[in-house]
This record gives sequence, C-alpha cells and structure tokens, in this order.
Amino acid sequence: MEIGCDKMISFDEKKSIFYLDNGRISMVLAIVQQKYVIHRYFGAHIRQYHESNTIRFTDRGLAVNPSTDRTVSLGELPLICPTRDTGDYRIPALTIQQASHNTHLDLEYRDYQIITGKPKLSDLPATYVVSDDDAQTLRINLEDLKAGVRVAMYYTIFKDLDIIATHQEVTNVGQQAITIQNCQSLSIDFTPQKLSWLSLYGAHINEANRNQHPIYPGIQKIESVRGASSPQHQPFFALLSPKTTEYTGVVYGFHLVYSGNFMGQVEQDQYGNIRAQLGLNTDTFDWRLAPNETFVAPEAIMNYSTAGLNGMSQNFHQLYQDHLVPRRFSHQERPILINTWEAMYFAIDAAKCEALAQEATDVGIELFVLDDGWFVGRNDDTTSLGDWSVDQTKLPHGIGQLADTIKQHGLSFGLWFEPEMISRKSNLYRQHPDWCLHVPNYEPMEGRNQLVLDLTRPAVQDYLIQMLRQHLSTGKIDYIKWDMNRHMSDVYSTAVDDSQQGEVWHRYILGLYHVLEVITNEFPTVLFEGCSSGGGRFDPGMLYYMPQTWTSDNTDAPSRVVIQDGYSLLYPPITMAAHVSAVPNHQVGRTTDIQTRFDIARFGNLGYELDLTQLSADEKQQIKQQTKIAKKERQLTQFGRFYRLVVTDDNYTAWLIINENRSEFNVLIYSELAQAAPHYPVFKLNYLDPNKVYQSDSGEQYGGDELMNVGLTLPRNKTDFHTVVYHFKSC
Repeated sequence: MEIGCDKMISFDEKKSIFYLDNGRISMVLAIVQQKYVIHRYFGAHIRQYHESNTIRFTDRGLAVNPSTDRTVSLGELPLICPTRDTGDYRIPALTIQQASHNTHLDLEYRDYQIITGKPKLSDLPATYVVSDDDAQTLRINLEDLKAGVRVAMYYTIFKDLDIIATHQEVTNVGQQAITIQNCQSLSIDFTPQKLSWLSLYGAHINEANRNQHPIYPGIQKIESVRGASSPQHQPFFALLSPKTTEYTGVVYGFHLVYSGNFMGQVEQDQYGNIRAQLGLNTDTFDWRLAPNETFVAPEAIMNYSTAGLNGMSQNFHQLYQDHLVPRRFSHQERPILINTWEAMYFAIDAAKCEALAQEATDVGIELFVLDDGWFVGRNDDTTSLGDWSVDQTKLPHGIGQLADTIKQHGLSFGLWFEPEMISRKSNLYRQHPDWCLHVPNYEPMEGRNQLVLDLTRPAVQDYLIQMLRQHLSTGKIDYIKWDMNRHMSDVYSTAVDDSQQGEVWHRYILGLYHVLEVITNEFPTVLFEGCSSGGGRFDPGMLYYMPQTWTSDNTDAPSRVVIQDGYSLLYPPITMAAHVSAVPNHQVGRTTDIQTRFDIARFGNLGYELDLTQLSADEKQQIKQQTKIAKKERQLTQFGRFYRLVVTDDNYTAWLIINENRSEFNVLIYSELAQAAPHYPVFKLNYLDPNKVYQSDSGEQYGGDELMNVGLTLPRNKTDFHTVVYHFKSC
C-alpha cells in the first residue's frame, strides 16, 4: 500500500497494518495473531511497507506462550501497551490491580478510529493544532473484558513536523473499582542495534548538563520523585545512532508534557531488543478508578531526526513554538525587563522602585518586575507566604499606585508570586493549618522555611484563583513571575481518603493545572513566566500555560553558557529567560565583562537583574546600547532558528540564530579562558544559504558557501570568558 497520499493515517485491512505518514516520517503498527497490536517501524518516510522486517517466531527456552504455538511469546513482541503477568518479563507500560488484588491483564485489539485534527486532553496540558488540517490522530482501542479494562492508545502525526504525540487513556468498564499502579504515556520497542542514551541532569543552579553513554543490557532510568519535573533530570531522553553529531546521525527524542514526578527508562533485553518508556513515576503513583471512570495519562512527544541533535532540536522548537505555548504569545515579541531582586532583595521601597524605573526607562528597558518582598511582613524568607496583601510600610499607596507610577515612566509592570506555598508565620496558616501537605501525627518538614499548599483541595484552588483574580482584575499587572522554591515532602492530603493517598502527587499537579487554566484564560494578555528556583520546573507542561521560564537562578554568564546550551536541545531561546546580573556574580562570585553577560543573555529572552542606580555612567551607556541592539534584532533572536555549531576545542562554544529565509543571522562564539600561544581557531558556520552573499555590521562580505566551508578566524583575545557576536545580513 502506498503511504503518504491523501491522508496521513490509513489502515490496510488485508494486512492488518496501520500507516502513519506525512511525507517526512512514517510509523507502522500491526495487528498480529488477530489479537496483539505491535510496533513495526518508526523513522524516516517510506513510500511503501511490505513487511521486510518480518518477525521470526522462534521456540525459546523458558518462554511462556499465550497459545499452543510454542514459537509465539509476548516476551519478544514489540507491544504498544505491554503488561505484566502475560509472559512479557520486560518493563510494562500498564499495570492494573483488580479488586481481587491480581495484576493479570491481557489486552486484545478491539477497533480503531482515525480522527481529523487532535483531540484535547482532559485536564492536562498538551500540544494543540491551530487547524484540523495540521494533524491526524489514530486511536487504537484495546480491552480485557475479564478485567473490566479498556485502553485507548492515541497517536497524533503533525503535517509539517517530524513529530508524533502519544498517550493512553484507561477506562474501567467493569463492576468494581480497579487501581492503576503504572501508566506510561509512551512505550516503543526497537530491534537490536547500537544506540546511545542521552539525557539532561543537574542540580539547582547547575541545570541541563548532558549525559551520554551506550545502551547496555538491563534497565537504565531517570526520574523525579520531588513533586516537580526537577533540575535533577529533565523529563526527556534520546536514543542516538553511532557517531551522531550536532549535524548528522539518527536521533529518537522523547519528552513528557508534564510537570510532576516522571520516569524515563530503557531496557535492553536478552536478545538485544530495546524498549523505551516515558510517563508517570510508578514509585509515587497509583490511581483508584471507579466503574465508568477514565484516567488520562500525560502526553509524550516522539521526535525523529536524521540531521543529528540540531535536527531533533528544530523539531522540538517548532512544535513548542507553534503547537504548545499559548497561541497568543507564540509569535509575540517579548519585552526587555528589569527585575528588582538583585537590586533590592527584600528591602522593597517605593522611592527606590521609582528611581529604578526612571533609570530603566533611560536605558531602553520596557518592563519593570517587582520581585519578592512586596507583601505584608515579607522582610526575609521566613514569613508571610499565603498572605498576598501589600506591605504598606514599603508601598504606602499599594501595588496599584506603584504600577501607575511605573507606567508613567513608559514601562509595563510585573509582579512576583509564589502561590503554591505557605509560611507558618502567616495569617493563612493560622486560619487553615490543614491546608498544607502534612502527614497526620508528624510535624511537616520545611524547605526554605515554607510548606506546600495542598492543591488537591478545591478550596485551596479556589483561594488561589480568587487571590490572583483580585490582583489581576485591576488591569495594571502585565506580567506574573510564578515561583516554586521548594520540592514536596510530607505528601499526604487529609482531604483525600486514606486508600487513595497514592493519587496525591498527581492530584496536586492536576490542581495546579486547573488554577493555571482558569487564570490564564481569564487574563489572556498577561505574560506569565514560570520559575522554580530557576529550572526546577522547566518542562513542556508549564510552557503550555506560561510561554517562558526563568532558566536558572545561576545568572553567571559562563555557567549560563552550559545551562542554555543544554536546554537548547529542547526549547527555543524565546522560552528561556536570561538576565544580565550584577558582578561579582551572586551565585558563584565571578566577575565577567558586561558585554559578555549581555551576549549570553541576548541568546535567550533578555532581562536585567541589577541595581541600575548604582552603575557608572559608562555602564549605563553600554546597557542603553545593548537594549537598542536587542530591539533591532528581536525578530531574529526571538523567532529565528537556533543551532549549536560544532567546535573542536572544549574551550569554545558557538551558537547561531538565523531567520526563516536565511537572509540574516547572528553567531556567538564564546571562549572560556585566554590562552598563551593561541592557535587562532577558524570556525565553520552551517545552515546558511550557500548562494547568498552576507555582509557584517562592520562591512565585510562573504559568501554563505565560504563561511560554511572555509570559516571565520577569531580575533586575538587576551581575556577570560570572552564573547564575539557577528551579525550578518544578505546583500
């Protein structure tokens, strides 16, 4: 059967084969033994499929067989939804405990539907389509009626992207409640081959480091059990073909659209087959499902690239820019901001705010953000979270008057919140001590002197909605920075039945999503920026509501090179808030030139976080010039295509942003340390138009072919942490 004709999804009834194809990528699923649905292929576009990768059924010793045919075992089938206790001893994608406490589940194919467009996930963030023509969705229905379980497997293929979005939904069609103990959003099997694992790991102020190693026999896993996606592991991993580079090689990238506890794992079995899974963390999840109820798992993204890691990145960047962040912000320019944190910390003062706003206006900044310290009693981090009323000793005329004053200087106004947290020293805690997560008979543990509100409670959700609505309904707040400065412990809700405490981790995230859904829809023009002490909750789930994220609390420029480079594997620069901060840097104590700080930050979503009133006239003039450059190049830097250039020396990092028609680009080259007896490296660019002639801001002209094949020689440098940025336009 021909693939990729009039429609993207089709079913060959004679061969019992499903075809998903958009002319760029293909996926093939098949029904075997008239019962089981299996993966046959996922990768580059193929015109036709004639089952060249036929499964060789073999009588295996110690295998368990579902029929009298000893050659057929589920332990070798690449099932789309593998389960326990059926002879498949590999990692399962779904585990159900029945009322009898057994976990036997034998899913059989029932039927399918092909859906135009992409259905919205109930109560969860997910990628979307602007038009139904943008995608098609295959729904495959499986069932085990003896267990009273039906499973719907969803696969959405996008028209113009090398992407498939997938998730599963579980429905209890029996007469008794069941418990879901494991529900993976993605499960896919690969035939024996040499693949490497790539993931991003880190810590607070040290996020997004790469980890790469060959796949080995057994299980390798990343996870979060912190109540957030976490800086320790991004909910992402990729499988790479041998010798994959930024430019070349096959990459399978997987990313979870979720903000809570997750698990990503790969198992290589005894025959070399590789099973990859991504979804909810089984250690912190179970879900009681009553008759006629349906559980919806988060969405997972399947990304395929033949153009190396940059190809994978482009797929993610375009998907998230056009099909994930709020549509109203997907192509809206973001303002240059000043944040008060490093300028004032908790010592908020109305006169100081106005003075800072005046300086900000003078240097070309567009948005003033009042960070922590503005609400009653908030003089340090030990008090007042939950009491979101203005401290009139600091701001005698309130937030509204301050916002008016700021706007009179020609700036927009933004405000910091940490809505999910509560301090013991707060009126809210005194009124509702049961509103925090806590285990009965245990004293709840604090983190950063704060407790976590129980967002499983509708009353807590309503309180946060009403509080935020009260502030935002004035129409004076243009931006919200939404922070989360501790991870979860004492995860127990007194509002949830004892038998369902395994649901609390996920119910918390659902509660958070509900609050965000209501508020962002009611106030669609407000720009939200997610934050969790920086990158503690930088994930696609939050991007669905908040189009940008505070990338890291580490504002040191050399550190940010590593962090932004790592996150660029997944996220476009416009989603990464990046600030020029004070020196010596408040996190690592390092001093770097203000030009270097700007150059790194300009390849993200630019802001400033320092006390402009204390800068010299020369420094202010430099910032004024920087904001002019940023505004002039904003269309390029915020909406261009970002690529990492290959460098052969660990002392260097190189990035390129180029516009859609390849007529304008910026190149950043960063050198860590100055070197004696330098070798004057030549950097070859990529992704340019070889037929175009490009002119730099200083007047030099080079052909695109010359820049890609010959390269640029760096000038002599005698300073550490040095940046050079080249801006070119086609002649």
